[in-house]
Amino acid sequence: MELAEEINALLKTKKLTLSTAESCTGGGIAAYVTSIPGSSECFKGGVVAYSNEIKTAVLHVKSETLKRYGAVSQNTVSEMVQGVQTLMNTDCAIATSGIAGPGGGTPDKPVGTIWIAVAYKNEISFFKQEGDEGRTENVRKTIKKALCMLREQLR
Repeated sequence: MELAEEINALLKTKKLTLSTAESCTGGGIAAYVTSIPGSSECFKGGVVAYSNEIKTAVLHVKSETLKRYGAVSQNTVSEMVQGVQTLMNTDCAIATSGIAGPGGGTPDKPVGTIWIAVAYKNEISFFKQEGDEGRTENVRKTIKKALCMLREQLR
C-alpha cells in the first residue's frame, strides 16, 4: 500500500482529520495526501506559509518567536502546527519550515536544514532534517518523513 493510501486509510478508520502548514514543501504534503480518491473525508485543508507575514497573520506564529529563533526552528514549526490545527479544527496536523536550497543557508542553518512538526491531538513530535541533497530531494525527503511520522503516531 502506498504511503498516501495508508495515511488516508488510518485517518478514515480512526475518524480523524488532517491539516497542513507548509513552508519549504510548498503544499507538497497536501498534494500528496489529496492525490488519493476520497481524501476529502479526512483532509480539511492547508496553508502554504512561505513568508513570515503569513506565518504570523494566518497561523499565529509569534513575531518574537521568529525574531529569536528564526523561521527554521523547532519553536516556529511548533507554533505553525498548533496554529493550523486550531484554524482548521483538525485532530492531526503537519508543519514544515526549512532551507530547501540551493541558496539561503547560513553557517548555523545550512541548506538542507528542515524542521518538521506533527501533531496528533495534543501531542507534538519533531524532527530536524539535515544534509543537502539538492532542492528537489530535500523537499521529497521532507514530505516522506513528515508522513511517516504521522503514520507512526496514528498506529
